[in-house]
Amino acid sequence: MKLSNIEFGFDNFLDEMKKLKTEKHFDYLVTIVGEDFGPEEGLGCIYILENTQTHERISVKQLAKQLGDEYVIPSIYHVWASSDLLEREVYDFLGIKFLGHPDMRRLFMRNDFEGWPLRKDFDMSPEKNQFPMTDEPESDWTSEWNLTKDGELVETKHRLFEDDDFVINFGPNHPSTHGVLRLQTVVDGETIKHIYPHLGYIHRGMEKMMESMTYPQTLAFTDRLNYLCAMHHRHALVSVIEEAMGVELSERIQYIRTIMDELQRIDNHLLFLGTCAQDLSALTAFLYCMRDREHLLNVMEETTGGRLIQNYYRIGGLQDDIDPNFVQNTKAFCNYMRPMVQEYLDVFGDNVITHKRLEGVGYMNLEDCVNYGVTGPAGRAAGWHNDVRKNHPYAVYDKVDWKEITGTGADSMERYMIHIKEIYQSLDIIMQLIDNIPEGEFYIKQKPIIKVPEGQWYTSVEGGAGEFGVYLDSRGDKSPYRLKMRPMGLTFAGAFDKMLRGQKVADLIATGASIDFVIPDLDR
Repeated sequence: MKLSNIEFGFDNFLDEMKKLKTEKHFDYLVTIVGEDFGPEEGLGCIYILENTQTHERISVKQLAKQLGDEYVIPSIYHVWASSDLLEREVYDFLGIKFLGHPDMRRLFMRNDFEGWPLRKDFDMSPEKNQFPMTDEPESDWTSEWNLTKDGELVETKHRLFEDDDFVINFGPNHPSTHGVLRLQTVVDGETIKHIYPHLGYIHRGMEKMMESMTYPQTLAFTDRLNYLCAMHHRHALVSVIEEAMGVELSERIQYIRTIMDELQRIDNHLLFLGTCAQDLSALTAFLYCMRDREHLLNVMEETTGGRLIQNYYRIGGLQDDIDPNFVQNTKAFCNYMRPMVQEYLDVFGDNVITHKRLEGVGYMNLEDCVNYGVTGPAGRAAGWHNDVRKNHPYAVYDKVDWKEITGTGADSMERYMIHIKEIYQSLDIIMQLIDNIPEGEFYIKQKPIIKVPEGQWYTSVEGGAGEFGVYLDSRGDKSPYRLKMRPMGLTFAGAFDKMLRGQKVADLIATGASIDFVIPDLDR
């Protein structure tokens, strides 16, 4: 969608944002985009909101007030819970302090990092950005910033840990954190009191690098965000560029993209089901999933040339047409795959141990899922109809018959079952399309140098784990002025504390297994 930003002004911002949620039911905070708008406007944020009843989306722009060398914006921490980590991300990269946020610490960068990387005047010279060879300093305190009646910025310190708190670090190199996520967990015996997520151990500065690259060069980053959702991520990026440029795609391109997206979704769900079992020490189920995933990757590889990094979508279409055997191989895979799903239930899903480990664990109701921005299967397990393919149709999802799978259990067991049922829906979508791929161009030729008109756009797709979106601010050049990706997993990390407070340490592992997050996607 092209953004038409609403502006309330600094003094009215917080009250008006509260009204948007309580009176107009914009209860889902999609993302917060921090941006350096240039010397005239300075620093600020764009907030994208959705009404979960009508699925209408709006955007709000708020410029930061400058106080000497400091920039401030009122925090919406107490309005939308998902803003906790989203505001800390903006602070980390742009240095905007959110007034009233109780935990203004860096989120991705080291605590001793100097400067604000996403500011346009940030010095990127290697000499100024040597990685320190010392341990990262840590503090038991965090900061809350507010303005006095006289407009003076004051800091209030809050203690993170009490003297008798026992703190366990899960990660950043724990096998059950699926990469390099660190969860600083305060426990009372076996009971979890609080969880502080620490991110950035695989942060690569993708959004910053994209600002100096041409649009075709930016595409390679999306495949490396989440190797299980390479098609979905790249689909979002090419779609926002194509929308901004007014590119009209052929039906053949749209059909093939839809089929590839669903093959990629099955790929994602197979690894989810396998690692969910492996995290609970059930190795056989993992091997079953990996066995079947190999068949799927064989089908995709013949057309894309890749197994882990697909590298298939282009601005204007596809890298190449489908392989001559693609239709036949895809149908053979679907026919093979459908009965195999029951095996995962037989060997793991319906096991009495699985039910005892997952039922009632990591519970999060519908209202909290919306408030914390827990999208995808995890949110649908609580009954939230959040599927982007239904609410904001793209490609040919509105031309096929399929069901959005939701549940009422709102726990880890329900999340597992949502993934199981979604595999069947993906197979149904593919089988409806595979024999009906129309003739036509697989690529709409573009100019050698792609320039996007001035403006701001946001486009999202339904990734394997939830909504993945891309915000684009173009100034009419061959490179994006600002390109921000909404990762699927960031809001999940922010919801762990709510999900697990009062539960057992072992439940953290089980809940992490049922939340489909991939850390490179989260860290970017």
